[in-house]
Parts: sequence; C-alpha cells; structure tokens
Amino acid sequence: MKRRLARELAVQIMYHMEMNEVKAEEAVDMLLQEAAEDNEAEVVVKDEAALRQYVLDMVAGTWEQRSAIDALLSDYLKGWQVSRLSRVDRQILRLAAYEMIFREDIPAKVAVNEAIELSKHFGTEESGKFVNGVLGRMIQDLEQLKSRFV
Repeated sequence: MKRRLARELAVQIMYHMEMNEVKAEEAVDMLLQEAAEDNEAEVVVKDEAALRQYVLDMVAGTWEQRSAIDALLSDYLKGWQVSRLSRVDRQILRLAAYEMIFREDIPAKVAVNEAIELSKHFGTEESGKFVNGVLGRMIQDLEQLKSRFV
C-alpha cells in the first residue's frame, strides 16, 4: 500500500467531512468507492481493505485529536487563525501534525515532506512554502509537543 495515496485520500476525506459534516467511516467508504469508479489516474490498489483501514485510522485519529491539533497549530500560525486557513491547507496541517505527534510509526521529517508535497498538489502556489514554514517551526519543538499529549 502506498502511503502517499493514503494521505491524499485522507486529506480529501477530511475536507469532505468538514464540508458535509459526515462521519469518518461514511466519508472513507464514499471516497474510496468514487475513486475506484473514476480512477482517471489508473491507480492499481492491491489490497483495498488494508488501504481502507489505514486511511480510516489516519482520518479518525486526526479528527479525534482535531481540537488539540488546532490549538497547537494556532501557536505556530504567525498572524493566522486555523479557521482562516484554506480548507485544504487546514486538513494537510492537521494530518501532518497528527502524524508527527501521535504516530510513532511515521518519522516526523517524512510527515513534513509529505505535507509539503500534498500542499503543492492540492493547494495554491504559496501553500507549499506556508506548510513548510509552519511544520518547520513545529518540528523544532517536537519532543516538547509530544510530551504534552502523552
């Protein structure tokens, strides 16, 4: 299973959840079904059940910790509020913060690099630089941040 694909799906699912106020499992199933039907990129998914479970774990975990993550992000957004971010940038930052702080199986630098790539793909021209700046400041304080949530 490719984690980049899982992250792309997770960002799209959280965007959908925020826009339509649906639960994680419903949003995951809907998006996976839509992706399988459309599959314009002709992506081959070898183990759909594993992909579904991984994406669901990431989305549910991020969504469960959303308030704590948003409060944390507020400390690192210079001159911005979480509510004022684009919905795409907000979901990407939430997912990356979740991976950095709450997941031991994902190196923080990988979470940051993946978030930058996602922001370049889904966001605006400036999104990559913005996401890099916010997460770059967070990674400097990572051990302290992790200790707040243990």
